[in-house]
Amino acid sequence: MKQKATWYYLALLILAGEAVFILPFVLPRIFRPTVLDVFALDNVQLGLCFSVYGIVAIPSYLFGGPLADKYPPRKLIAIALWMTALGGLVFARFPSYTTLRFLYGYWGFTTIFLFWAPMIKAARVWGGDTSQGKAFGLLDGGRGLTGALFGLLGVFIFSLFITDSLNVAKMSDRKEAFTYVIYCSALIISIIGILVWFFMKSNIDEKEIQLQKISVKEIGTVLKIPAVWLLMVIILCAYVGYKITDVLSLYAKEVMLYSEVESAQVGTFLQFLRPVTGILVGLLVDRFRISFWLFSSFVLCVLGGILFTSGFIAPSTTALFFLSVIVVAAGVYAARALYFSVMREGKIPLVLTGTAVGLISLVGYTPDIFAGPAYGYLLDSNPGEPGHQNVFWMLTAFSFVGSIASLLYWRLHLNTEKKS
Repeated sequence: MKQKATWYYLALLILAGEAVFILPFVLPRIFRPTVLDVFALDNVQLGLCFSVYGIVAIPSYLFGGPLADKYPPRKLIAIALWMTALGGLVFARFPSYTTLRFLYGYWGFTTIFLFWAPMIKAARVWGGDTSQGKAFGLLDGGRGLTGALFGLLGVFIFSLFITDSLNVAKMSDRKEAFTYVIYCSALIISIIGILVWFFMKSNIDEKEIQLQKISVKEIGTVLKIPAVWLLMVIILCAYVGYKITDVLSLYAKEVMLYSEVESAQVGTFLQFLRPVTGILVGLLVDRFRISFWLFSSFVLCVLGGILFTSGFIAPSTTALFFLSVIVVAAGVYAARALYFSVMREGKIPLVLTGTAVGLISLVGYTPDIFAGPAYGYLLDSNPGEPGHQNVFWMLTAFSFVGSIASLLYWRLHLNTEKKS
């Protein structure tokens, strides 16, 4: 299949691809210390909110995947954006812990059922036969840039409404400042939804990549493909690493002794590493075997995890701290940019992409359920640096398993080539 979709099609897909996750994930990642305070949460409670999201997301992956093989993505994505933005109106009222869990369950539906598989399928279509690495690298890198810009905007808006030092600022002032961050985010998400609805069109013949009807037969066909099972493990391990990057701004505050604004800036710096990694990966990997670079990304994650568990990082070792952040981020974001780009190597039919993504995600994104409470427990049961070291041991272990699975995937592709 030749590449037919336009660049502005990919640009809108990139904007939508990150905007839909700004409220439930990007803001809590960048403003984690602030979110914990203004919502009166501890790390375990925030992790349980993410778990509710994951519990709803899991069946949404399964049932939303085939939906993407039946209908074109434009309207599904736009509706998902608008519904997610509506949740921001509740978020901005600083609801109780119980209501917050319901809100995260709602977001688990809006961001996955109508959104996730259509986004992946649209990227695969754009990549065609020769540019899968470019498609997914630019998608994830562009999403990272979008998230980073949202982070900068959020930090800027937040700082505008905090006139005193954060150490002495009243809780009411901090809540007001964060309210403006939420409202601005929801407005921008809604506008992106409008742009997607009216302008995310391509000249691709959609009948070539869509099923006339959805049946159980397609699920059976997908489950017979060995690459699907390996991708389940690969994405699960990579996603644990991605979830663990949520704690880096908290690490900056608790271990490096940074202020709230400084720790938020670390979170924003992390967001900028994602587009750099994704774009570089996207421009380079199509010249090589993508599955080998996927394996290499897990090796980086293992090395970065060991750096954080070593005990050598302290408030006086700023350079080592940022080096460790860069190593972990490069590994995590490279893996994230690559894991769906190897679907073509794994001989997964394009027309069944949505169904395959749904089944793979059913296992691969289970960290949405267990990762948040797990690292929240590790942090709260061992406050300070020991808790953070335990979290990065968790990263190291999952990354090692991911490296084995990606190595098997690489060898599977080599064996398939030899047979053909």
